Amino acid sequence: MLFYNYPEYDGYRSEEDDDFEGLNDVSEVYELETSDLPPECPYRQFMPPMPGFPAAKPPTTPPPSTTPQKGGQASVKAVDPGSIRPCTFRFIFIWPERGRGFWAYLTFVGRRSVSGFRWNGRRWVYFGMDLRRIESFQCY
Repeated sequence: MLFYNYPEYDGYRSEEDDDFEGLNDVSEVYELETSDLPPECPYRQFMPPMPGFPAAKPPTTPPPSTTPQKGGQASVKAVDPGSIRPCTFRFIFIWPERGRGFWAYLTFVGRRSVSGFRWNGRRWVYFGMDLRRIESFQCY
């Protein structure tokens, strides 16, 4: 077994950690991580809109103030894109496999993922999600 002696070792802290101090929003971290990548780089999480196509914009109003009740639906391995596509450009409540449900406003539905804006309690934040991670949803 090899052990390395790092003279500047400070627990699990690194100089890179200082870059993220004071950041409260995940989108700010995303900007830091991708600011040096060219727009056509395949490692960007979200590509900019194609020329001639308008950029998707978040809704101008918050989602409904009530949280819907989760139905007693059968469990599925993945949500079918055809079943969630009618929810595009509408409010939708998503229950993920893990974590709490949230309000969203979808602007894109692909074969294996969705993207749009997620309500964080104060404002709309851009997000993307794998369809396999959605346990259930309800359109409004």
